[in-house]
Parts: sequence; structure tokens; C-alpha cells
Amino acid sequence: MIEKDHPEISISTQSELLGLNRTSLYYKPKARNDSDNIDKQLIIEVFEKYPFFGYRKLSIFLRTQKGRVINHKRVLKYMNELGIHAIYPGPNMSKRNFMQAAKPYLLRNINAEYPDHIWSIDITYIKMQQGFMYLVAVIDWYSRYVVAWELSNTLEISFVLEVVKKALKTGVPEYWNSDQGSHFTSSQYINMLEELKINVSMDGKGRALDNIFIERFWRSVKYEEIYLKEYETPRQLRQSIIKYINFYNYERPHQSLKYKTPNEIYTGKYIVKEHSNTKSRKSPSNSWMATTATRYASRQLFEDQRHATREN
Repeated sequence: MIEKDHPEISISTQSELLGLNRTSLYYKPKARNDSDNIDKQLIIEVFEKYPFFGYRKLSIFLRTQKGRVINHKRVLKYMNELGIHAIYPGPNMSKRNFMQAAKPYLLRNINAEYPDHIWSIDITYIKMQQGFMYLVAVIDWYSRYVVAWELSNTLEISFVLEVVKKALKTGVPEYWNSDQGSHFTSSQYINMLEELKINVSMDGKGRALDNIFIERFWRSVKYEEIYLKEYETPRQLRQSIIKYINFYNYERPHQSLKYKTPNEIYTGKYIVKEHSNTKSRKSPSNSWMATTATRYASRQLFEDQRHATREN
């Protein structure tokens, strides 16, 4: 577009005619340093063992125990890029944009009583040989069924919104729970749910157990699949996640589901009643039962097609 060696028109004139910023024409992108990835992997390794380390203590630990000198400001930068924060009580533990509103936790005295009663969404990071990927998933509390998921190498809000749209094509829950991260307090995210009359709930600060079902899923997928392998490319990771979630939803028996699969419970083939002293605020309606029957029939067709494809 720009001819730097043009004999008659200067770069300044060409930039002005094309409406470009001349400064950007002289910018040379800095080559990515492999040491960045090494430092990040080391930070994750230490953080997974000592999640209560702040960035200053983490910097000192890396220098004294690992022999790796990383300035505490750079450690903080890497932690922010990875979306990890120290776990400890104190003021301003989880800062968010004050233009965005967090919602209260609505599920303290409510148990999931049927599919599509309560859903949760969360994001976790996955370490690869070179760099990182982020996995977001939506899970149904009652059945433990993974309703939707997606991988991305960035944490853009569009990444989360696409998963929300994908999940809502399967059903519409009564409650939708998340943490208070910036993605989940954005107006785009909240408006998308509230337009469908979904009750938006958010974990209390420092209360990881408020979203325990999806935390258990993260543990399962990491210890049963991700930590057993090394991924060189995002494509390899995606294929592995596809394989595992299909196994998790359709084949893996769950002790909490009386050794049924999440798909069997979600489609209404089996009913699991959890005994508890707490009471649900709402029971499944006739319309929900009809929807469940329709979903079961369509899901059964999907399974038949999937098995037929495998045999071929």
C-alpha cells in the first residue's frame, strides 16, 4: 500500500492521502521471547503448589528456590495475563470494573432438582509446550452435563459470549451462576441472560465452593486428560478436549449420579433425587417435562448417528 522508495511522493504524503498514522509505518514488532513462555510455565508450576503466593512472594520464591530472577512487576504482569490471583483474605481481593455490576449469590439454600434448573460457567487456563489456551465451559448442576464449551488463545469477551449463545441453543436454565470476573460482570453478558428472564447469580468473593460443580469438572478434565499429555498445537488440544468431553458426557459413570452418565440424567432417562435438608424454590413444570421428552428423543437420535459414524 505504501511505497517507501517512491521517487515523487513522500511517505508523509502517502500516509496523509491514505489516512494512515505515519508512526505505525516505522514500527517493527518485537520478536517474541521464548523466555516469556518459560517464565509463565514456571509461575504456573509454583502457583499450582502455592496458590496463596502473591506476586512479590512469588518473585522472591522463584529467585531463592528456583534460581530464576524475574522482577516482581513482571511476575504481576504474567499473573494478570494468565488470569491467576493469590488466594487470601483481605480488602479488594478481587477487583473489577466498577462500571460493571456484580450480582448476589442466589443459590445458598437451593438444590438443583432437575435438568436446566441451575447452570454454571467458568474459565480455566491450560498450559501447552508453547504458550497457553483458555477453556470456558457451561455445566448443568443436576446432571453434571457439559452443555457447551470452547477454547481460545485470548480472553476476549466475544469468546465467552459465543459459548453462552451455544449453550442457550440447548436450553434455558432458571439460574445461571459464575464468579465475579470481568467477563461475567460485563453488560453484554448479563443483558444476554436477563433478556431470557434467567436469574443471574455470582459467587461471593473468595468462595470457590459456590461454584463447586464446575470446579470438580476442571479437576476431572485436567487430571484425567490434560496432565497426562503434552500438547504442541491448539489443534491437538482441541481434539483431546472433544474426545474427553464426549467421554465425560456419554460414557463416564459418576458416583454422585448413582453411576449413570451425565447424558442419561440430562436427557431425563434417569432421575437422581439428592437428599438434603434444603429445599428448592421451584419444582419442574409440565412444560419442562414435555421439553425433556423432546430433548431425550432428539438426543437419542444424535447418539444413534454418533455410534453409526464410529462403526463406519
